[in-house]
Amino acid sequence: MHELGITQGIAEAVLDAVAGARVTCVHLEIGTLSGVVADSVRFCFDLVAEGTALEGARLEIAEPAGRGACRDCGNEFDLAGPIALCRCGGGDVEILAGRELRIRSVEVE
Repeated sequence: MHELGITQGIAEAVLDAVAGARVTCVHLEIGTLSGVVADSVRFCFDLVAEGTALEGARLEIAEPAGRGACRDCGNEFDLAGPIALCRCGGGDVEILAGRELRIRSVEVE
């Protein structure tokens, strides 16, 4: 479960940015193709937040769907998983969305 390390990194980045202010909400974006399980981050968040300015903060996660564009035929389509194949049979697919892993915003008191 690499999400614990990822969540610790997120917490450290937020705490560095807020310089001791009490955090009330953290907004993340975790794409469905990112390889990170949002539910695991939710589980880990309270563990890493304990005893810090993040303790008691809400965690809101947006999960953008995967989207790709075939370089062979130009078709854009939704991606449900990490294997990107176009209906034309092309496997040269540019990933347009779904790999996001970022802190979108932080609310403080």
